[in-house]
Amino acid sequence: MAEIRVLLTDDHAVVRRGLRVFLETHDDITVVGEAGDGAEGVAQALATQPDVILLDLKMPGVDGVEAIKRLRDAGSAAKVLVVTSFTDAPSVLPAIRAGAAGCVAKDVDPAALANAIRTVHAGHVVLPPAIAAALSTGVSGDRLDQLTAREREVLQQLALGRSNREIARELHLAEKTVKTHVSAILMKLEVDDRTQAALYAVRHGLA
Repeated sequence: MAEIRVLLTDDHAVVRRGLRVFLETHDDITVVGEAGDGAEGVAQALATQPDVILLDLKMPGVDGVEAIKRLRDAGSAAKVLVVTSFTDAPSVLPAIRAGAAGCVAKDVDPAALANAIRTVHAGHVVLPPAIAAALSTGVSGDRLDQLTAREREVLQQLALGRSNREIARELHLAEKTVKTHVSAILMKLEVDDRTQAALYAVRHGLA
């Protein structure tokens, strides 16, 4: 099983300690660092190159949203999973729009947290139903108009977190054909990976 390198960013030391103790019970997850605020989190991310960053939103100084923006500006490829006590749409949506791959509440079941880490690491999106619903109220962007009907179907499947093999089975296509469609979707939407494509679909009401 591939190792998932995780960075913990939260201004409460007791939260970081609890997360570390729990995550280190999983053979496929390794905690590579901790940070107490957004600025330190960005610095640690660039130094340790984690696969996934668990990030609190409300922190002194540089908050979670600003940290996400700085990570993207710095070219970090890490997937950001927001772990927060504030799961209402006004609090979470700015983080998702800034580039976070998902969000879970701080009182999430521990096993569900581990699965969320694996999910965003695999390139999928993790969103509470209320947040997904709030995102889906948007109107379709101009780039969606460039997609063929089949590409829109594939994009909808991407937004559901399905792999190429699962999409092929669902749409009765060859897996190689799905891969071709995914490449075309990324190019037309001007995004870098499946996660960004899925988020684009959710934000613009396609999912």
